[in-house]
Amino acid sequence: MKYIIQFLIILAICFTGELFHTYFHLPVPGNILGMLLLLLFLLTGVIKLSMIEDVSNFMLKHLSFFFIPAAVGLITCFTILEGKWTVLMLISVVSTFIIAVVTGATVQLLMRRRHPGE
Repeated sequence: MKYIIQFLIILAICFTGELFHTYFHLPVPGNILGMLLLLLFLLTGVIKLSMIEDVSNFMLKHLSFFFIPAAVGLITCFTILEGKWTVLMLISVVSTFIIAVVTGATVQLLMRRRHPGE
């Protein structure tokens, strides 16, 4: 029962993000708004990490499973992507590099904040 409640908390926050996107016509996708809401709730203590930790760890452990729908969607679009593979690969490599650099810089910033003077 604990896992169901934790999953429902995450699902409710995600749904709230979708509602914000739909009703306020925001240019940010609803799932991103939901993640930002979850971050805000965790930072402010409205939601404690222990309230969602078990299900979150499970979902992170099985993260590759959640990419299956995207891969299937990509397979159905092969005709659209025909002749554009070079550009697609270039965009993928560049965006992966940018994400790695931004993630590394963010982690270093947060580590400096947590352990000042080290």
